[in-house]
Amino acid sequence: MQKRNHKDERSFPCSECEKTFNTKADLVEHQRIHTGEKPFPCPECGKQFAKKSNLVLHLRTHTGEKQYSCPECEKSFTKKSSLTRHQRIHKGEKPFSCPECGKQSNLIKHQRIHTGEKPFSCPKCEKCFTVKSILIEHQRTHTGEKPYSCPECEKCFNQKSNLLKHQRIHTGEKPFSCPECEKCFNQKSSLIEHKRTHTGEKPHSCPECDKCFTDKSSLTRHQTIHTGEKPYSCPECDKCFTDKTSLSRHERIHTGEKPFSCPECEKCFILKINLIDHQRIHTGEKPYSCTECEKCFTIKSNLIKHQRIHTGEKPYSCPECEKCFNQKSSLLKHQRIHTGD
Repeated sequence: MQKRNHKDERSFPCSECEKTFNTKADLVEHQRIHTGEKPFPCPECGKQFAKKSNLVLHLRTHTGEKQYSCPECEKSFTKKSSLTRHQRIHKGEKPFSCPECGKQSNLIKHQRIHTGEKPFSCPKCEKCFTVKSILIEHQRTHTGEKPYSCPECEKCFNQKSNLLKHQRIHTGEKPFSCPECEKCFNQKSSLIEHKRTHTGEKPHSCPECDKCFTDKSSLTRHQTIHTGEKPYSCPECDKCFTDKTSLSRHERIHTGEKPFSCPECEKCFILKINLIDHQRIHTGEKPYSCTECEKCFTIKSNLIKHQRIHTGEKPYSCPECEKCFNQKSSLLKHQRIHTGD
């Protein structure tokens, strides 16, 4: 009598997709793909898994166990597959090459750039994504979940990358340096915008008046000139503003907050620009020079006032007698003639 070869025989077919399996246990495990059943819950966080082996791997995220260690650099991993991928760094091995452009990377994800395939769809808004991780991040815009918390100030974020950017406020780290002037920034986007001051590039154009801007936020602020929109209202005095930063600055008038402190004399200011102007008292710096007589000034507004001596401009007019003045303070002094003060 011939023995049955259990390894070759596949006697358990799936009724959904007709795929066959050697054992009934393998079939039952497979059928969870179709039913969505996840019978293995994590006792720590409640996350559920279709396979017990996946639960075992997941539990290591709670225990911190990393049993797979790299013999080259001793870095450890929770999964053997992660160790195998890591070891390619030491071997220089890049086994997955794109037939379209030859790039060697995560091939399956990369090829979606060429195919345009977006297999991960949001059940709320049906927006589609090329990779599952981006879908998971997107779904937090619907749930409001912010799982990444700053240990310094407890502010929360929906993406880990945003938390890392935020933490640079506390550490003072500015890893992005301008190759032209070596000025450093804590965000790459800020460096890109800054570089335009050297190139003169202004890629953001106003559709109303064709005025151009180096960054999108400046264009957005500018467009409120045309729309007249001031969506940010002060809860104290109902004064309205075109952007949130202007409202935040204004609110300091009511709160008395002066967050910008001079390291030399500890005098505090509502606005950072006022601190910068003030610090020139200590440094003696006068960066604003008159093109007519080369007289220099610590702040730009004083240069503008001075230049009226050369231009003869008198923009301040008395409503009583229409006499004109080149400075507002001179107009106020003059008006006392009419008021009798």
